[in-house]
Amino acid sequence: MSSLYQRRDELEKYEFMMGPARGKLAVSLDMLTDALILIGQHGVYCTSQRNPSKPALDLETVLGEINGAKQLIQSVMEELAKSSESASK
Repeated sequence: MSSLYQRRDELEKYEFMMGPARGKLAVSLDMLTDALILIGQHGVYCTSQRNPSKPALDLETVLGEINGAKQLIQSVMEELAKSSESASK
């Protein structure tokens, strides 16, 4: 079953509140946040051999990429909000 199908109620709610584009982006942010949580939990058990207080290097890379994707989505949502505000004026 696809992730979008599992989140269809959440997707409908956000699309209704924010519009189709921003609603989809909001659900994407939620999905990325959930992925970060899961990777963080996994990082507790999969630590670096050199520094046991840090997650393994592959997990650090994945965490960095997901955080970057979240920042990009947030910037797009801000741009959409600004453009809709200026269009309504």
